[in-house]
Amino acid sequence: MSINSTLQKLRTGARSQAERLRAGFHPTFWVANGMELFERLAYYAQQIVFMVYMRDTLGFDEVQAGTLNGVFGGLIYLLPILCGTLADSWGFRRAFNVAFSVLALGYFLIGSVGMSAFSGLYGESMSSRYWIMMAFLILTAFGGGFIKPSVLGTVAVTSKEEVKSLGFAVYYWIVNIGAMIGPVIAYFVRDHVGHAYVYLVSSASCLAMLIVNLCLYKEVRIASAGPRESLASRLKNLGIVLANFKFMLFLLIYSLYWIIFWQEFIIVPYYVTDFIDKDYPYEIVQSVSGAGAIILLQIPLSILTKRLSTPKSIVLGFWISSLIWVIIGLYPSIPTIIAGIVAFAIGEMIQAPRYYGYISKIAPPGQQGMYQGFAFLPIAIARFAGDPAGGWLYKTAKEQGTPEIIWYAMIATGVVAALLMWGYTLLFFRDDDAA
Repeated sequence: MSINSTLQKLRTGARSQAERLRAGFHPTFWVANGMELFERLAYYAQQIVFMVYMRDTLGFDEVQAGTLNGVFGGLIYLLPILCGTLADSWGFRRAFNVAFSVLALGYFLIGSVGMSAFSGLYGESMSSRYWIMMAFLILTAFGGGFIKPSVLGTVAVTSKEEVKSLGFAVYYWIVNIGAMIGPVIAYFVRDHVGHAYVYLVSSASCLAMLIVNLCLYKEVRIASAGPRESLASRLKNLGIVLANFKFMLFLLIYSLYWIIFWQEFIIVPYYVTDFIDKDYPYEIVQSVSGAGAIILLQIPLSILTKRLSTPKSIVLGFWISSLIWVIIGLYPSIPTIIAGIVAFAIGEMIQAPRYYGYISKIAPPGQQGMYQGFAFLPIAIARFAGDPAGGWLYKTAKEQGTPEIIWYAMIATGVVAALLMWGYTLLFFRDDDAA
């Protein structure tokens, strides 16, 4: 067989595979994922500067900043449980309209507190500014609560069964493109005009996605899902899910995993700013190390681990991610911070697509939005509890001159999380879950 004929067969096979993949996704799949990219850009751009903005621009201490961050982040990931129910009832297009409208307004208001043009509007009292900021964060979180269940619900209903797991991997990959670009933009904006103006970028990104949603998003429904349930019925189903002890325990263990992740946005910015170099571009370090690693390695790792069962993938992901604070704690520096963040990203890539796919699998027809909302309950718990604790831990360790306490606490959390998840899979995962 000639080289030309062999190459022709390879090209024909590649085109055939690409056509099968395109046929597996409704066009709305790509619209939703494109909007998610820019929403994640907006979210991570402001998230990476949040703690330093609260302390160095607005004057709050680390504990106050951690509490504000915890309330905001906790609600962003708790509200999807309710907002996912509303999204199922309203339709995802309407939910996206609400989400992007509120997010655009909320990010603008958060940034305005730190801008000299609005200084007379908010007063000089730290106490009043604290509660004003709290109100703005709660408003913004309400908009953000609709995003995840709407995107993941769209992925679930616009992907054919044979490519559904790939659909969630594509979603996860696209999320991390936004998570990588956002902090890089944040660095250049805060370096040239200040932290507050990062929030204008986030606001503009969400406003642009509102326009995209109005123009391009088409609602897709599954014919087999049956008639649409009433909101009262959906709220009743929400109570049934909350009463599912096994599922709730699974989510609670996952919250420990996310506690060690979100300290990348609490402890790392403070540590780099206070102990390494106050002008160092920590945003780019976090962006390239975490999201950049996922963008490069997600597809290869998905191929390498495709034969692993769901429980084995989850437990392996937990153990690898728990290495983050071991690596950083050995010798806290920029190289070890980069290595630790990459280690966490590798573990996250192994377990996260299986996690979302598993929850999609167990969700009853017509309840994808609600179940995907519950998928983010562990992150909500981690943000409510972990962000204030991280701020307190950092402030205490810094004042006592014992930063090693930070690493011991984080290492212990990661090891306990991995052990508990391993025990859970042995006790509760059935044979069909492992397939």
